[in-house]
Amino acid sequence: MTDKLNLTDEQWREKLSPEQYHVLREAGTERAFTGKYEKNKAEGMYYCAGCGAPLFSSESKYNSGSGWPSYTAPVGEGAVDEHCDVSHGMIRTEVTCAKCDGHLGHLFPDGPAPTGLRYCINSASLDFKPEE
Repeated sequence: MTDKLNLTDEQWREKLSPEQYHVLREAGTERAFTGKYEKNKAEGMYYCAGCGAPLFSSESKYNSGSGWPSYTAPVGEGAVDEHCDVSHGMIRTEVTCAKCDGHLGHLFPDGPAPTGLRYCINSASLDFKPEE
């Protein structure tokens, strides 16, 4: 994705709720089983709550039992970026929105077929639009 969205910290604070700001801009994490999309089974698309970029389709969503919405793959190549995260005394792969660099969650290699991946994503970083 080439058109990056660059806002000042003040602009992000005006645009996002306090919870969204904490997750997207400060790499926060919502408590397990509290996110509004964790149990969502409707068909549709999940977009970045920060910039509106499409991130995940309901077709790739599954119940991982982890307490966060989980997906086997992003909606397309270039939708998300992956970074090494060594915070909290462990090595993980952080997932961010490719357009606005907002923190979405983490990627783990324990998902179901066909990818074997689990994109563990905070509901606060997402907006869902049901299929019409």
